[in-house]
Parts: sequence; structure tokens; C-alpha cells
Amino acid sequence: MESALTDQAFFALQPELTAWSQQWLQQLDQRPVARPDEPMPPLRDLPGHGLGLEAVWQSFCRDLAPGFNASPGPRYLGFVTGGVTPAALAGDWLTAVIDQNVASAGNSIATGVELQVLDWLRQLLELPGGLIGSLTTGATAANLLGMVCARQYAGWRQGRDIARDGIGSAAIKVFSGTPHASSLKVVGLVGLGREQIAAVPCLPGSEAMDVAALAAMLEASPEPGKIVIASAGTVTGTDFDDLNAIAALCRQHQAWLHVDGAFGLFSRLDPQRRDWSAGIEFADSITCDGHKWLNVPYDCGIFFTRHADLLQQCCSVSAPYLETHDLLPALMDRGIEQSRRFRALPLWFSLLAYGREGMRRIVEDNCRQAAALAEWLEASPDYALLKAPRLNVVVFRPRQEASADVLARLNAAGEVFMTPGQWQGQQGIRAAFSNWRTGDGDVERVCRALAAAVRGNAS
Repeated sequence: MESALTDQAFFALQPELTAWSQQWLQQLDQRPVARPDEPMPPLRDLPGHGLGLEAVWQSFCRDLAPGFNASPGPRYLGFVTGGVTPAALAGDWLTAVIDQNVASAGNSIATGVELQVLDWLRQLLELPGGLIGSLTTGATAANLLGMVCARQYAGWRQGRDIARDGIGSAAIKVFSGTPHASSLKVVGLVGLGREQIAAVPCLPGSEAMDVAALAAMLEASPEPGKIVIASAGTVTGTDFDDLNAIAALCRQHQAWLHVDGAFGLFSRLDPQRRDWSAGIEFADSITCDGHKWLNVPYDCGIFFTRHADLLQQCCSVSAPYLETHDLLPALMDRGIEQSRRFRALPLWFSLLAYGREGMRRIVEDNCRQAAALAEWLEASPDYALLKAPRLNVVVFRPRQEASADVLARLNAAGEVFMTPGQWQGQQGIRAAFSNWRTGDGDVERVCRALAAAVRGNAS
């Protein structure tokens, strides 16, 4: 029988939800880190009459809960996935409860909170004043905002309002050395074309752009619209482009400089690594992810730009029901979505709870753990380290077997999860440390699991 639609059903279930959540978090360390079997929920038709919340809860516990992996746990080293800090978890829970639509200001404090959080992030990363931006679904959406602003700028250089009139005959060229996959995606989405990216040669043994090669390519390019995508920490080598030199070239050639700092930008929290991103203050647009090293829940990307006018031109549309005449800016005019989730609140909780020093410790701990794994790999007769880690990513390969075979056994055992990696044409395995829960004891367990996997007895 269909259950009545009232808040009381949630209130009645809340103790069970809380108990299950507590048990889930307490058992992360014992759960299989990944589910390589890719389970599917049982086949069933959509019911004509609702089952009621209590029955659905039982179905969740029976049919879905066993299929989730322990990605918030300390040994999920695939991609660059943070866990959720306790403060961020509290903020995310409340985000669903208060259910604010961060589209326009004037009827809620939510817009003010996001503006405050963006300013805190600017302070955290020691970025210059005058930047504006928004919180997005992730790096892809943040990079998309960067590319639409860059495209608009390149159009204005040719007397064209692309957001209004389309690309048309505008001539635009994109230059990059080691772009993130999301940058390749968005270059296609905004109509510039992935095949039109000019691949800038990298320095020997590095994923960083050869600045001299970039200078020659910019000089030779006939396109009046030029966009340079630089990296503050590449995906595999965690290499940093020379942003000071690249910014000078961009000024010389009137090119837009977009810096993708998905997780590498947080190296600025470590005094020993801060100078790696020197020159980022000259960037036209900057992106990074909160759900990586800031350890807030998915989804949370971060976008900044120095060009409020271009962002407004690209994102603002008019309609009678949207005219609110508020003192604060309408965040829908600074991002892709009109209506969206109040994703600033988990950041507000976490940044205020742990501060700059708390976030710095996470970065430093993860970098130390990556270095410890690399040291073990170098001493191991079974593995070869493909590149010494500069930050939090370790890439390596088995000496005697195919990387894919060892990786499959490693992940199937459930003690750790890693992903394929590649360095300078060599296939390997990639481990990324970005979780606040990861401790030195977890690194020891990872090393034991690697030793077992290469000998074929990971089970």
C-alpha cells in the first residue's frame, strides 16, 4: 500500500539511518575497497503504488548496500578521490535538509555563504583579490566555464560576441602540453574541436610544457584568437608548467591563459611546494576540485576568473521571473546551471572547522605517504618505479608481468584499489593519495597487498 507522503516517515526512520551511517563509516576499514564485479540491482518494474519509505529502506539494505565500495576509506587510491571529513559530512547532510536553490539572491543567506566560501578558498590558495567565480559539479564543469570565457575573449579579439552570435568565422587556436581529459572534453563541447588543439612539446622526462616551443608556436600561429591551457600538477607526473613564463607569453600574444589545477593547486598549502605554481596570479581563469584534496562530498568543483564581464556575458540570460534586483550577484549568472544544489555548505563547515593548517596537514600527510610507497617500490625486486613522485601520485609497473594482470589481482583482493597508469609510453599502475583517513599503517597494508598481488596470491 502506498505510504502517506509526510515528514513523519523520515522522522521515524532517522534512528535507523543514523545507525546505518555510523556503522558504514566505522566499517570502512574492513569493507572491500572496490567491487570489480560491477553488481547490478535486482530487476523490478516501477511500482504503480509506492511501497512506503520503511519498505524501501529495507530494500536498500538488502539489495543495494552490499554493492557499494569503500571509496571514502583510506586505501582507495584510484583517480584522486578524497574522503569526506566529519565537518563536510555534517554540512552535506544539512544541505539536503534545508534544500536551498542557489540561483539568485534576495530570499536566503545561501548566496552570501557561497560568496564567503569562494573568498575563503581564494585566501586558502593565496590567490589575488578581484577574482570571482562559482562552485561547479567538478573539474569538467569548471573547465567548461574557463573555455566559454576564453572563447568569448577570443571572439571579442575579432569583433564577435560568440555567446550571442555563435563562433561563425572566428579563428581560435588552443595550445596545451598535457591537458586533462576533462579539458579535451570541454574543448569539444564549446565547439572549438579536440582535433584543433595544438600539442605543445613537453620537456624531456616531464609532462610540463616546453616554454620555448610554446613561444615559437604562438609566434607562428595566424589565428587572432589564442588560448593556452596550462597545468598546475599534471595527472600522472604531477608536473607544473612554468606559469610565470607562460603568462608573459600570453600577454605578449594576447592569449587567454587557463590554468587547470584540479588537485595540484593545493600544493600551495605546503610551503615547500608553493613556488611550483608561481605565476598563477596572472591567469585569466583557474580551476580546481573540492571533492579531491579538500575532502568534501561529490560533487564540488571550483572556478575563478579575473573577467567578471565575460563570465556574465556567457552565463546570464534574461526572463521576467528571474528579475529579482538583488544587491548580491545572481550565481546563476556565473555558472552553467540556473538552479543548483547548495554545495557551498559542506565547504563552509570544513574550512571553518579545520582551517588552513588542517587542510595543509592533509596535503603534507598524503605527499609523505606517496613518498613512502615510492621508497618501498624502489627497494622491491618485483616492481619498478616509473617516476619519483613530486606530490601525491605514484606510478610504477611490475618487473615480470603485465601491469593489467597484476592490477586485476590487486583490486580483486579488496584490500586496495588502484587504476592503470602510463608514463613516457610505459604501461603501469597509478596510485593517488588524497584521503584524510589514510594513515602510515595503510601504506604498510598497501605494500603487503602489492607484494601478494605480484606473486599471484593476492586472494
